[in-house]
Amino acid sequence: MMKIRKHYLTLRQAFPHLHEEAPLETTLEELAAEVDCTHRNMVLLLKRMQQEQWLTWQPKKGRGNRSTLIFHMRKEQLLLEEAKQFVAKQDLESALELLQTTDHPSHLREQFQEWLSGQFGFRSELQGDRRSDVLRFPLTQTIHALDPAAIHYTGESHLVNQLFDGLVRMDAKGEHIVPHLAHAWEVDETRTIWTFYLRKGVRFHHGREMAASDVKYALERLQRLAPRGLYSWAYAGIKQISCPNDTTVVIQLVERNELFLGFLSTNRAAIVPEDACESAGGWMGTNPVGTGPFRLAGHEHGIWILEAFPAYFQGRGFLDRVEVWTQPELEHLSDSDSKQSFQVMHNVRISDMDAQRWQQVRQSGMTTKFMTVNERKEGPLRDPLIRKALRFALDQAYLLEQLSGDVIEAADSFFPKSDAEGEEVDGDAPRPSYRSATLDQLIHSAGYQGETLMLATIPQYEQDALLLQNMYEKSGISLQIMLIPAEQFNGELRMSADLVLFATMMDEHRELRLYDMYKSMQQHAAPEVQSLLDDSLHQLRYEIDPLRRKTLLEQLESQLKQRNSLLFLYRKHLKTAYHPSIRGISFDSLGWVRFRDIWFT
Repeated sequence: MMKIRKHYLTLRQAFPHLHEEAPLETTLEELAAEVDCTHRNMVLLLKRMQQEQWLTWQPKKGRGNRSTLIFHMRKEQLLLEEAKQFVAKQDLESALELLQTTDHPSHLREQFQEWLSGQFGFRSELQGDRRSDVLRFPLTQTIHALDPAAIHYTGESHLVNQLFDGLVRMDAKGEHIVPHLAHAWEVDETRTIWTFYLRKGVRFHHGREMAASDVKYALERLQRLAPRGLYSWAYAGIKQISCPNDTTVVIQLVERNELFLGFLSTNRAAIVPEDACESAGGWMGTNPVGTGPFRLAGHEHGIWILEAFPAYFQGRGFLDRVEVWTQPELEHLSDSDSKQSFQVMHNVRISDMDAQRWQQVRQSGMTTKFMTVNERKEGPLRDPLIRKALRFALDQAYLLEQLSGDVIEAADSFFPKSDAEGEEVDGDAPRPSYRSATLDQLIHSAGYQGETLMLATIPQYEQDALLLQNMYEKSGISLQIMLIPAEQFNGELRMSADLVLFATMMDEHRELRLYDMYKSMQQHAAPEVQSLLDDSLHQLRYEIDPLRRKTLLEQLESQLKQRNSLLFLYRKHLKTAYHPSIRGISFDSLGWVRFRDIWFT
């Protein structure tokens, strides 16, 4: 059927200006040439298409006589049907690629999304005498890898949380670190030797029981494969790992680091099996093996299938299967009523009317966008007056207006203060600015002659970069944008830029993420800022009191803001909405639903 549709589309697209129901005088030879087939096959194709009522073919005999062809089926309608057939075969990639071939992709894609949304949610399927409970889950991102050592995006991180476990984890409120694969731990008086005692009977997805040697392998593998990865400063400080027996792991650090236990609660420190990793060449990539509540059963054409792991050490979940349908092409579509058949929706805004039918949870995490200044580079930004002009020309009101489709607000700190009603606010957020005499004076005093400043960011933040480019242009400051892939962003390429645009997720791992960000900032900081960062980060590593660590981070932020080395743009709050029929909703560190806890009424 799909092949006959393809032939019809080829034939229909050969006459783009011909309307449906309008007669066309033609010959079999002409049509066969368009479809690139024989005279005999063309006769069979026309007969089949007429049976489907897609067209009418009125042949006329005799030399020189032209037959009549009338198209009935619109090509857009047939494209949608073709796309639906691809989905039925669980080939989402081909469906989306097909819809890109038409002259009206946005219109067709919206119709397709409306239909596709009805395919998501919870359903029970009978397989013989057994009922299978399935959640089909949409994700508007591409999954590049599900290796804890190689993940870069939130969607990947969420799936890794379902597939892997760490030695410890954060509690539901994100306030305390609690046992997980390790049932207990202790630290010596120097606070450099950490001993973890592992649970017995924990099994990997491929069947083998986890041993202390796997923990040693997983952490040493991080040091080897991701020497500059996320939180690399934490695992780079591991001096030695020993395994006195199969259930005990002793980790010796080069120096005291009070953030180390928090690092072990992140999915970057997930435990992987040595044998499965080594047989795969050291990387797990798209064939991960962990101890988590779900195992990866397969992935093809943009669909990732997770199946419940019966031997999970904390008990099997209710769901039998989760299908994650990646749709990166639909990431920028506006929210519409078509999404209302989703039973779990992440990062959404829903109307007041729809809110009455959905439960909403404001996620604990929030994304904060900011810019940092490369003061190692020769150029205008070494002048504090130009940095001040950049801050003064930062029109947050303009940014919020242009980004009104998102749940955003002005930001001037990684630590928003709370007002009396519990909403997070910034008391000293910079006021909206515009081209003024004061700004002109700043620029003139600094001797800025219109030099172009290079702004580096990742492709995912290109829209923000373009808004900044337009905003600063109104103030007489010229920006050029350089896009660097996320996996290369910590490399040397961004050192050629004057400004760095990035974002960080503020969740229960806030101090880890800020430490990571400031560690990265050291690479392009002025010597005096490098010293400030060195001292502050050293104090963080040695401070055992979490409240005191928070104060240290706030003080560091204030000093960087005062010299305009750190410029805040906005923050985005996200909500997760879910249908009332769902029970057991709980969230991981990014506010994503834990699939294991879900059940349905």
